Amino acid sequence: MTSRRQFHTAALSVAALGALRPFDALAQAVDQVRIFYGFPPGSAGDGVSRRVGEKFVGSAYTKNAGVVENKTGAGGRIAMDSLKAAPADGSALALSPWSVLAIYPHIYSKLSYDPVKDFLPVSIAAIMHHGLAVGPLVPASVKTVKDFLVWAKANPKDASYGSPAAGSPPHFIGALLGINNGVELKHVPYRGSVPGVTDVVGGQLAAMVTPSGDFLQYHRVGRLRLLATSGRERSPFSPDVATFAEQGFPELTTEEWFGFYAPAKTPTSIVAAANAAINAALKEKSVIESLAVTGLIARGSSVEEMAASQKTEFDRWGPLVKKIGFTAES
Repeated sequence: MTSRRQFHTAALSVAALGALRPFDALAQAVDQVRIFYGFPPGSAGDGVSRRVGEKFVGSAYTKNAGVVENKTGAGGRIAMDSLKAAPADGSALALSPWSVLAIYPHIYSKLSYDPVKDFLPVSIAAIMHHGLAVGPLVPASVKTVKDFLVWAKANPKDASYGSPAAGSPPHFIGALLGINNGVELKHVPYRGSVPGVTDVVGGQLAAMVTPSGDFLQYHRVGRLRLLATSGRERSPFSPDVATFAEQGFPELTTEEWFGFYAPAKTPTSIVAAANAAINAALKEKSVIESLAVTGLIARGSSVEEMAASQKTEFDRWGPLVKKIGFTAES
């Protein structure tokens, strides 16, 4: 398991990547780039990989559009295994939520990859806020997070919440909400957001914590109630909904991002070219609008910013995972 000292040292090494030498044009653009993504086609992150990848055409990084390969299963770990095994020549990237690299080391006693030594951060691509929503199983009088906790305490039989996966940030947001407020909330893990949201809308499940974009279509027509979102500020897609922090739960503030990674030992010039191509794509109106449809905020970064953010999340979630008492084997 990666120690904090190892993580800190490696993150600093990655952060120095851009300072080693200035951006220089590649002698020859990469002919074809594969983008590994660890979740199914049609999911939010899949859209990020496709919309950004198709803008690679004719860049200093590659002559052609990126080709997305969905390496589904194991909560995104298979995609990272594929990247670890790929050539370190710029021909392969992976798009991943930070949880796969910053939380998994705390919940798996053994990982087939080292989240720092085996990969190089390239650029953040999109930000998502998580949300807590309730459906018809919960009375219409429940309109805030505090209302939900009062109801849950009085109705322990129905006091459950779903998440898109055990060990995911949404799982832990719900767990911390219950633990910190002395309310037992039963966790129901799903394989992705869609089946859980469907059960909330249908009245089979009281609540769900998942990326807030997955709730929007139902929230807007009143088929479920989005009680809170997890960002530092209100989501631009649901400005009528207060954040957890606004409602007195600042410890639940978290913004998860999708980011591009390259194999370790990929040359500095190639990482720089990939970073430039990704950031250029994320400034295009068509990409921004496409990501907004699924509740994602297009946002690029430098290599250094991504490395620093990953380290921050790694350090933050270690003690929280211990407090929750969850491991992959539990």
